[in-house]
Amino acid sequence: MQVDWYPQRIVCLTEEPTEILYKLGESDRIVGISGFTVRPAQARKEKPKVSAFTEADIPSILALKPDLVIGFSDIQADIAQILIKQGVSVLINNHRSVEEILKTMVQIGALVGKSAEAMELALHYRQRLEARLEVNSKRNCKPKVYFEEWYDPLITGIRWVSELMEAAGGEDVFAQHRDGALARDRIVDDPMQVVNLNPDLIFISWCGKKFKPERLRSRPLWSSMKAVQNGQLYEIPSSMILQPGPGALGDGFDRLCEIIDHWHRIHRTFEML
Repeated sequence: MQVDWYPQRIVCLTEEPTEILYKLGESDRIVGISGFTVRPAQARKEKPKVSAFTEADIPSILALKPDLVIGFSDIQADIAQILIKQGVSVLINNHRSVEEILKTMVQIGALVGKSAEAMELALHYRQRLEARLEVNSKRNCKPKVYFEEWYDPLITGIRWVSELMEAAGGEDVFAQHRDGALARDRIVDDPMQVVNLNPDLIFISWCGKKFKPERLRSRPLWSSMKAVQNGQLYEIPSSMILQPGPGALGDGFDRLCEIIDHWHRIHRTFEML
């Protein structure tokens, strides 16, 4: 008789382990998810929501009798500590780069007996990134890109976002900020820094808050930037790019590539005039 010694009742405190487990065909093991989960849509319909990001409904989690809780980053350390003291096994990863996201996929797969499938999934995403590098190598210029994760104060993109923008063929104008693990480490002290860098493209993902173009255009002198003058302002849903998992490496990356390809078509047209 085959014995399943892998976790049977998993609570996911963030979206990405939920999406990974669904992609591996292991959704039946999930008994609770984050209330911020958007991907996959099916999970939101069929799984109890027991946490936010920095807060969790501990009694509800304990009532689910999980044999594993999976979370993300030191920001959830307090939740993890409470659960561990209650005798719950907790896995918290601090994956903030593309490479670390891929490793996390493989690790989660191993935890549920799907090592081979998880490795295949991770290799799929890596191969997509490598294929894009071939496209980029045939181009003689890169658009300068500014990514805004929050508007007050201005916060730039975390490492995996910066890496994906560059893999898509852009030049992150604040690449020096990407190693900042926390949002406060990626604050732009003076909005004029963005103006002076004069990006060709601006990507907006305000952590779940709807982008209001007039808020950006009304900033002093921001209307002078190429991206604003040319209407190159693009909102990317946070569920697509700010969750360090399949969403960012899949649909998020595809959207970045789509926008940068569009910029190249426009740029080429102007060169021909």
